[in-house]
Amino acid sequence: MADRTLDASGLRCPMPLLKTKLELNSMSPGQELEVIATDAGSARDIPAFLELSTHQLVRTSEQGGCFTFVIKCGG
Repeated sequence: MADRTLDASGLRCPMPLLKTKLELNSMSPGQELEVIATDAGSARDIPAFLELSTHQLVRTSEQGGCFTFVIKCGG
């Protein structure tokens, strides 16, 4: 179970990514954030951002156009 959930459903690129960054900045290392997004660009943008950050993608899934990401906040 994630420590926080960010519902970015209905938001268009780049808002899901920007809101994810802001939420992660307010979290402590080791906490987990669940992000829910409906913008298909999120499936590319969020993992690409995480590759360049200290945060870790724990898991991702897609069901019916709804993308879910669980991210472990890095240090």
